[in-house]
Amino acid sequence: MADGARFCAQCGAPSTAASPAGPFVPPGSPSGPYLPPAAPPYPPVQPFVPPAYQPYGAWTPTPTKTNGLAIASMVLGIVWVYWIGSILAIVFGHVALSQIKKNPNQTGRGMAIAGVVLGWVEVGLLAMGIVIAVARSN
Repeated sequence: MADGARFCAQCGAPSTAASPAGPFVPPGSPSGPYLPPAAPPYPPVQPFVPPAYQPYGAWTPTPTKTNGLAIASMVLGIVWVYWIGSILAIVFGHVALSQIKKNPNQTGRGMAIAGVVLGWVEVGLLAMGIVIAVARSN
């Protein structure tokens, strides 16, 4: 072998490359630099197909409002203002129950029922008081 001949550091085969920076071409291989075998191709990517149904959205609470007549009915039922308060508690309570039944975004059904019940109790107490007063006067 001649001086200056180049050899592969791993296998000892003589190198035919002209420059030391060039890639190694092993003997008996096709012309061109040595490249490692290519990696197997990835499987084909399936395109995104949206579902056939609409997915559920985030839950958002519906705003509710307490019926004002239900509040008034309960307050008038608690604070008995002679006979007019009990009559108004009954009227406001029934109107509030009707409005709450028509509009599902309104609350206060319990307050309206409480106002109606207290109104009828007070009307009953008023009627009982009138009967007792008439009985005593005779």
